[in-house]
Amino acid sequence: MPSLINEHIVPWPRAEAERFVAAGYWAGEPLGHLLRAAADRFAAAPALVDVTARDGAGLRLTHAELVERADAAAVRLLDLGIAPGDRIVVQLGNGWEFVVLTLACLRAGVVPVMAMPAHRRSELSHLATHSEAVAIAVADRMRDFDHQALAHELAAEVRAVTGADWHVLVAGDDVGPDSVDLRALCAASTDPAADRARLDANAPSSRDVAVFLLSGGTTGLPKLIARTHDDYAYNARASAEIAAMGPDTVYLVSLPAGHNFPLACPGILGTLLVGGSVVMLPSPEPSRAFATIAAEAVTHTALVPAVAGRWLEHATAHGAAELASLRVLQVGGARLADELARQVKPTLGTALQQVFGMAEGLLNFTRLDDPDDVVCTTQGRPLCPDDEVRLVDESDRDVPEGEPGSLLTRGPYTPRGYYRAAEHNARAFTADGWYRSGDICRRTPEGNLIVEGRDKDMINRGGEKISAEEVENLVYRVPAVGQVAAVAMPDAVLGERVCLYVVPRPGTTVTLAEIRETLEGIGVARFKLPERLVIVDELVSTKVGKIDKKALRADIAKRLATGAGA
Repeated sequence: MPSLINEHIVPWPRAEAERFVAAGYWAGEPLGHLLRAAADRFAAAPALVDVTARDGAGLRLTHAELVERADAAAVRLLDLGIAPGDRIVVQLGNGWEFVVLTLACLRAGVVPVMAMPAHRRSELSHLATHSEAVAIAVADRMRDFDHQALAHELAAEVRAVTGADWHVLVAGDDVGPDSVDLRALCAASTDPAADRARLDANAPSSRDVAVFLLSGGTTGLPKLIARTHDDYAYNARASAEIAAMGPDTVYLVSLPAGHNFPLACPGILGTLLVGGSVVMLPSPEPSRAFATIAAEAVTHTALVPAVAGRWLEHATAHGAAELASLRVLQVGGARLADELARQVKPTLGTALQQVFGMAEGLLNFTRLDDPDDVVCTTQGRPLCPDDEVRLVDESDRDVPEGEPGSLLTRGPYTPRGYYRAAEHNARAFTADGWYRSGDICRRTPEGNLIVEGRDKDMINRGGEKISAEEVENLVYRVPAVGQVAAVAMPDAVLGERVCLYVVPRPGTTVTLAEIRETLEGIGVARFKLPERLVIVDELVSTKVGKIDKKALRADIAKRLATGAGA
């Protein structure tokens, strides 16, 4: 892999890496090789179903067919001039193309940068430039937005700055003449044996970066999380074991596939590694998801709490007979309210597995044989015996057992720093490698964690993490805004929404519609748009002169409780 990428990642210390190899956590093989080996064992078994594929009946691939397509796509990427170590921004919906392209990248040593379908110019431009990507993969259109047009605008910007080739890969029925047809690139191979031999002879190292995930972004635009083949393979394999997955598993992907949760916790990669089958669905909307679970005999799936709540409402109104095959419902991405957790088993008829984790590494799961009280009131315990977890106070001193503290962690699948972010790493990681997650947790005597909240200024809208600072910086583009503070506003459906407190400039007025229009105009993702505006004469400050976000959060909660207006 070119040195450029390795120069900007923070490796595990040599002694730690050797310990993880000796313990068997790191297999020493690239993820693409491990997936290929699994496909050899389960060649004729079903591997991938896309019920929305354009042929009407849906696309169905066996494990052998899937990896052969992935190998063919990997070779075609290399023939385009995309080299091992190069980065591709991947912004695709939940379709077969996402799976084939991701596996192709893993086989070729090309590094996918996992963007979200909701991202727009602001986020995509940042991801492309920060990762120094050479290509982007998008749908032609999703939800009436022209992703292909935006991708070419970004390509023009990159070419103007670097002068280098920049490829736009497009999945859909309307592929423009300047785009690469992603479906054709991911088509069946004409010589599978030759493709495999070429890729096997030039496989990436297991210590190379396999994929870039995105941080929640507490201080501006998302940071890039470099996950290696070794650590991410362990992430997926161990998660699959804890979720009791095997060759008979049918895993439904209805959350955005580029998220860490449905990608590898255990997600797509974990399912394929154990010989199971993945079903792709564009959305977790209850009626369609329930019908798909029944039609495909789905055994496992993952949701965020807001969607789990909608599934519970749908099942209460219409019954849950369609979920008869479902064995495990994982819920993560945000804290699941205890009262909702208690409804899952009696209402949906499936086991609940709470998952508390982060794209930066550490994963916690309730176990499938845990007592109901543990499953419904905690967010689980660490995946790996060598996951280290500390709960500390503001001075980094360990808090007494049972007391809330800020979570620090390190371990065999928690990287030691973000990519090209030395200044931020100095704040987000301790000198001896502990990652500051920003979560406030308590630990039970049995070792389970209970998430109490965040110590970072982040808004968690239905599992999508939004940086208050990023929103504030963008809102300052509205001429009438003198001062602004973005805070989390409680919401029964999504957990939190974005609320703005604004001090207008003298002699001006500002409206929520004006702010939203401005942010949409500069290409900000819709989930980041503020949903309430409170006009104030001044922003309350702490004794040291900082904006008192805690007081503002308390104020909006009071306004909501009393019905007070803005």
